[in-house]
Amino acid sequence: QVQFVESGGGLVQPGGSLRLSCKASGTDFTIVAMGWYRQAPGNQREMVATITSAFITDYADSVKGRFTISRDIARNTVSLQMNSLKPEDTAVYYCNVPYKGRVRFASWGQGTQVTVSS
Repeated sequence: QVQFVESGGGLVQPGGSLRLSCKASGTDFTIVAMGWYRQAPGNQREMVATITSAFITDYADSVKGRFTISRDIARNTVSLQMNSLKPEDTAVYYCNVPYKGRVRFASWGQGTQVTVSS
C-alpha cells in the first residue's frame, strides 16, 4: 500500500523559511517523479514543484525563485525548502507522484499545515 508521510510545517512570519519533508513507501519510487502539492481553504489542490528521477525540477510560477525541491532516492524522501514565504503560501502541503498532469496515486497523506502570518 502506497503511503506518504509529510512533516515540517508550522507557523512562520512573512519572509521566513520552512523545510518540508515527505517519506514515501509502498512501491518503487526510484524511477518516478515526485511532487509537492498544496491546498488552501476554498481552493483546489495545485502543483507546487516536481522533480524527476533525473533530478529535473519544475515549479509553479508563484513559487519560482523562492522554493527548492530536492529528493533522496535511496531513502524515498522528497523535500521542499521554502524561503521568502508569503501569506498566500498558507495551505496544507502534500506529496505524491505526478503523472500526465495529475497524480498517480489517489491516496494522499495527512499533509502538513503551513501558515504564514504575522
